[in-house]
Amino acid sequence: MKKLQLDGAGLGLRRELLFPLMAEVPAAIDFFEISPENWLELGGKRARDFRWFTERYPFVAHGLSLSIGGPDPLDIDFIKRIKQFLFNHHIRLYTEHLSYCSNNGHLYDLFPIPFTEQAVRYTAERIRQVQDILEHRIAIENASYYAASPLSEMDEAAFIRAVVEEADCWLHLDVNNIYVNSINHGYDPVAFLMSLPGERIVYGHVAGHDRDGPDLIIDSHGQAVIDPVWELLAIAYEQFGLFPTLLERDFNIPPLAELLVEVQQIESLQNKWRNRYLKQSA
Repeated sequence: MKKLQLDGAGLGLRRELLFPLMAEVPAAIDFFEISPENWLELGGKRARDFRWFTERYPFVAHGLSLSIGGPDPLDIDFIKRIKQFLFNHHIRLYTEHLSYCSNNGHLYDLFPIPFTEQAVRYTAERIRQVQDILEHRIAIENASYYAASPLSEMDEAAFIRAVVEEADCWLHLDVNNIYVNSINHGYDPVAFLMSLPGERIVYGHVAGHDRDGPDLIIDSHGQAVIDPVWELLAIAYEQFGLFPTLLERDFNIPPLAELLVEVQQIESLQNKWRNRYLKQSA
């Protein structure tokens, strides 16, 4: 597979962070991520500020509304707008969730696709259609979910493997989503991680979550990353090698200095893995 021209540690670009980041982008931040739906229609100063960043730093676009597994037809006009947006801003990668968010209109949430052979074929065909329009491969993210479909015929990991293989797309690995699902659905997160197709991982996320009970946590992206999630990321590097990894923080956004500590934690884990690999290769 073609190597993705992106590496290091990244941070989600939020409008609250534009001013401090324009004053100085810390060296630990190698790239930024945005949700294109939040930036497509920008005009005036906001558009100029965004262009200032995309002219200077690598970017990833992480979509929210493609609804890759949904029953509604793909929005071809929207995909073409995404294509132009990616081109205009030289964005290195476009990723989406392995889920759906529309059914006779947008549902404003992400819902799980039933883990069935039929859903594999249906979803993979839609991914291939998107890739044909964009003229490049996309990455699909393992999604968090809170209620398993009674229609499922296989487990989540087998479904993910089948979809990315049939679609011939990349895998966007969200280690927080693995941890969230492992608590909510009672499985071993390390075993799940090890069962994924590592050769297709090109990008990663870490994030925080909120605990609503002993057996229920919510993928909120509103808290600091916890130790078990950092440990999963370290295991992923050990198992699959380095991949660019981003800190997601969408709510309760603290000052940039606090976020930077977590970006530096990604950088530290990457350096630890790199140094160990160099020693083993010497």
